Amino acid sequence: MPQTVGYAPGVYDLFHVGHLNILRHARSHCDYLVAGVVSDEMATLAKGRPPVIPLVERLEIVRSIRHVDAAFVETVPDKLETWQQVRFDVLFKGDDWRGTPKGARLERDFATVGVRIVYFPYTVHTSSTQLRAALDALSADSSRNHFTENATQNST
Repeated sequence: MPQTVGYAPGVYDLFHVGHLNILRHARSHCDYLVAGVVSDEMATLAKGRPPVIPLVERLEIVRSIRHVDAAFVETVPDKLETWQQVRFDVLFKGDDWRGTPKGARLERDFATVGVRIVYFPYTVHTSSTQLRAALDALSADSSRNHFTENATQNST
């Protein structure tokens, strides 16, 4: 019986429970799971800013998750080109893609090569974007406090 190969792409920056849930659910829907870790350059292109955690570290984290059989570095924007290299049977995405133009394009493109798209619930209460915003806010507060402390010290 042939193995079903699953592919779960993501930046996996600031690894959190939402990432773990996607990988856990994905593994339960396939025999072999490949996690696609988006390169720093591709993440910057897609999100307009580089990841906080460098690729080599994100790759090591994802490889260490027991649900993941292999990790692959995604270096091209075209998922069909990635499919040419990895040859997966099912692609897993968060359901924030469902019903969107990019989700429809993904479904249409992969239908041509027989790959199913499976959506999993997006973890609304935790996301890398929210974590990054919190870190940015903390950093801004720290900078303001540092500036205030220096201004106070310089004025005395």
